[in-house]
Amino acid sequence: MATYDLVVIGTGPGGYVCAIRAAQLGMKVAVVEKNATLGGTCLNVGCMPSKALLYASEMFEEAEHSFAKMGVSVPAPKLDLPAMMNFKQQGIDGNVKGVEFLMKKNKIDVIPGKAKILGTGRIEVAGKDGKTLVVETKNIVIATGSDIARLKGIEIDEKRIVSSTGALSLDRVPGKLLIIGAGVIGLELGSVWHRLGAQVTVVEFLDRILPGMDGEVARQFQRLLEKQGFAFKLATKVTSVDASGKTLVAQVEPAAGGAVEKIEADVVLVCIGRIPYTEGLGLKEAGVAVDNRGRVQIDAHFATSLKGVYAIGDVVAGPMLAHKAEDEGVAVAEILAGQAGHVNYDVIPGVVYTTPEVSSVGKTEEELKQAGVAYTSGKFPFTANGRSKVNQTTDGFVKILADAKTDRVLGVHIVGREAGEMIHEAAVLMEFGGSAEDLARTCHAHPTRSEAVKEAALAVGKRAIHM
Repeated sequence: MATYDLVVIGTGPGGYVCAIRAAQLGMKVAVVEKNATLGGTCLNVGCMPSKALLYASEMFEEAEHSFAKMGVSVPAPKLDLPAMMNFKQQGIDGNVKGVEFLMKKNKIDVIPGKAKILGTGRIEVAGKDGKTLVVETKNIVIATGSDIARLKGIEIDEKRIVSSTGALSLDRVPGKLLIIGAGVIGLELGSVWHRLGAQVTVVEFLDRILPGMDGEVARQFQRLLEKQGFAFKLATKVTSVDASGKTLVAQVEPAAGGAVEKIEADVVLVCIGRIPYTEGLGLKEAGVAVDNRGRVQIDAHFATSLKGVYAIGDVVAGPMLAHKAEDEGVAVAEILAGQAGHVNYDVIPGVVYTTPEVSSVGKTEEELKQAGVAYTSGKFPFTANGRSKVNQTTDGFVKILADAKTDRVLGVHIVGREAGEMIHEAAVLMEFGGSAEDLARTCHAHPTRSEAVKEAALAVGKRAIHM
């Protein structure tokens, strides 16, 4: 029997960060992990390996299509997919070892096995050897993350009909890849395999891509992807996938009903979202309330309906983003230490790591209109940005939305190279309640792509210099 101040269930970004912050604050901490490696979905089969493949495939495409126009003459690149997968695995291993090191450094005990909450202050951990251990703790944080959402009637085998997990480990480039779902994950993984030679078709139930993102951004980004070679079937649903033949045959029809169409594919990627992972936690028996979508219900301090039990990350409401989970992990650790832990949900950036990238923080135009907020908008295209011009990477734009009365920045949306890096000056500005004027009067280095952010802020006041 072991006694702790805090036991965190799950070692994804939310869980391990929560454990580290709690240890920094003087608590005796343990983490429980059911998988063989630490790091959760993000480090093992999600964010990190996908970024490795996105980077590697982008380099492959650059060598194939962009080097010559820059005066760099090289033979046509050849794909060595096993070597690329090894590159991905090296990244995973490095990050996983990093988390293991941080656990040791912060004197956090790692308990392998599946956790079940027995009640306030008690967790049962079932090891792979069949033995169980009861752990006593003052506080419990549920950080078990999320699992893939499945489509009824379409069985994922992770070989031909795959989830994001299988799509990260294909042993050959599919001739035809059908992606069900035009969200972030589908478009990122579609980009990887398209660059490596796959013909990509994306079927989306809604009448747009990237649900939840700014509409203008989504429309321009769709055009850019179509220019690259993506095919989209929007307002369309996949009703079945026949896997009996050599090639897969998907049956699709309009979302509102109508004529049935068949699409052949070598691989079908099901990417319709993610759902909270709470399997085997014993939440119902322990008295931990969940909502109608299976998310653990929490109050403003991350506390569940069971005393001493808290929850963070994908398993609770809000955007399913690793950095949101991290901030919640820090906040709950600080609350347990008697501090004022807090997360500002109005300033959580989101990024699509394609080429070009898409990033956003704050409100979209649609959200502001729906809320009846009067706003002004400033937009600046990368075609007018000096650095983008000389690099010949001019796709996209920066858009800034500001309160019409106060000029406070309410939302920033970027399509363009390195958009995921540029969004953070907007996030810092918004965290401090800054205005478009503040951003416009901040000196930006020249020549940089970030000057487009300054110019968009100037455009809010209709005084952009280079446009």
